[in-house]
Amino acid sequence: MTSIGGAEMVDWNLAVATATRLVRPGPEVSREEAREIVAELRRHAKSAEEHVRAYTRMIPEGTEPVDTPVLVVDRAGWVKANVAGFRELLKPLLEKMQERRQSSSGPGAAVFGAVGGKVTGVELGMLLSFMASRVLGQYETFAPDTRDLPSAGGGGRLLLVAPNIVHVERELDVDPHDFRLWVTLHEETHRTQFTGVPWLRDHLEGEIQSFLRETDVDPMTILERLREAAQSLGGNRSESAAEGAAEDDDEGRSIVELVQTPGQREVLGRITAVMSLLEGHADYVMDGVGPQVVPSVAEIREKFQQRRASGASRLDQALRKLLGLDAKLRQYRDGERFVRAVVEEVGMDGFNRVWTSPNTLPTKAEIAKPADWIARVHRKADS
Repeated sequence: MTSIGGAEMVDWNLAVATATRLVRPGPEVSREEAREIVAELRRHAKSAEEHVRAYTRMIPEGTEPVDTPVLVVDRAGWVKANVAGFRELLKPLLEKMQERRQSSSGPGAAVFGAVGGKVTGVELGMLLSFMASRVLGQYETFAPDTRDLPSAGGGGRLLLVAPNIVHVERELDVDPHDFRLWVTLHEETHRTQFTGVPWLRDHLEGEIQSFLRETDVDPMTILERLREAAQSLGGNRSESAAEGAAEDDDEGRSIVELVQTPGQREVLGRITAVMSLLEGHADYVMDGVGPQVVPSVAEIREKFQQRRASGASRLDQALRKLLGLDAKLRQYRDGERFVRAVVEEVGMDGFNRVWTSPNTLPTKAEIAKPADWIARVHRKADS
């Protein structure tokens, strides 16, 4: 547990408590409805696994499914799960920040020490409360309590956030049973990616750790950006100020962009390419399987895309940009185009060469130009 002057740099327990207290309540459902929704999501996770395995052909027939957990959680449960993952991933960054503060005698050190981990914990909690009401599901790759699971990918667990799924299906006015299966198809694709490609988890974790080790920024800069985002959530910035932030080249930049060093930019390019591949592949599979098993998939897809494109208030848009969530939406779009182009050219089995090794992953440039990836991986290998 990283600390400065005897105090934690991030009070993780306070972050959880703050997020749990501030997160918006989910849609109203009866106790019986809640039980039925949880049971249905679990059933869909099982059936989606079979559909995804058959469609992607990533895991050979006859191979026993990897038994990673499926957790149907509420918003508070999502917060707790992600804080646990953050603690694992952020260790190198927090340790580096600790060393920097301990070796500094300037005014920044005193200010940071005075602010302490409790304020940071509150502000992190505010950000988590914002995100907790928006995530439909995720394959939590770096959960610390699943690292020793006997899976090909070294652990992980699938989270389905029931209140958020119900909220969106009602907002879109679509068939709830079809929508729940459609969502699980996307998330199950991520589970197949990590359980079917033994090296993928360690490779991605290594890249993230390299990015964090390269961080060379005063902790106060990060803290200021966290506070700016948290104040947006707390209503301390006006709608017009948020609009200005979204348009300003500095204030509108994401937290990730603001802490980049030259070394980080190189690593971030590789991470962006991998995440674009994973998210785009999940969208492609969801659309490919959908027409076979989800009767109203065309309506769901159209309404969901409109929802993605329209966004929300200016305040919401500014905060999404600050957190880098707009980049995630680009990853869905760019990655899906890459996967579609490659499959159309060389087929599903030809596309699956992408999972051979880290060397066959597309670069950021190749995500935008799939023909370059095909030339590098296929034509050279086949010549």
